[in-house]
Amino acid sequence: MEVLKHECGVAMVRLLKPLEYYHEKYGSWMYGLNKLYLLMEKQHNRGQEGAGLACVKLEANAGEEYMFRERAVGTGAITEIFAAVHEHYKDLTPEQLNDPLFAKANLPFAGELYMGHLRYSTTGKSGISYIHPFLRRNNWRAKNLAVCGNFNLTNVHEVFEEIRRSVSIPGNIPIRISCWSSWDTGWTGKWSACTKSVRRKD
Repeated sequence: MEVLKHECGVAMVRLLKPLEYYHEKYGSWMYGLNKLYLLMEKQHNRGQEGAGLACVKLEANAGEEYMFRERAVGTGAITEIFAAVHEHYKDLTPEQLNDPLFAKANLPFAGELYMGHLRYSTTGKSGISYIHPFLRRNNWRAKNLAVCGNFNLTNVHEVFEEIRRSVSIPGNIPIRISCWSSWDTGWTGKWSACTKSVRRKD
């Protein structure tokens, strides 16, 4: 077993009741967002390189955006991402800001599922593109993905070869793969380290 040491921090909040419940009980529909902030701040030492958060509205209507993300680099990244979220609310009237039904229908980051990540890399590179959560967007609602983790992907080359074999690429066209998924073979992910230009071998 590996010795425990400082690596990335991960936090998640899943609200089991509607936003109106939290507004009535705790005085704010932002209960989940505020709890995520506290969970991330408690792990501040694990976010030396940056931080990110994602929010999912679980009951959004068809055609409405329901996945949101903010990321920032630096030791003050937690403050920066939450300030960016609250920037969306600065022009609201007090009535709008205190209305959970309005928030749920109209505001970003007013959802039921929150995910936070604090980057403390042990390997790899630094920069905004390496800060989780990673998003994989698709027109089909069931094929969207927000993922963050505290891990090192050690089999990058094997994974990349599997991707290269499973993607239909004409032999003479170079492409750049930076986001991958294969829903039918049981593996899904995104890893910037496996970004490469490839040419399919026939």
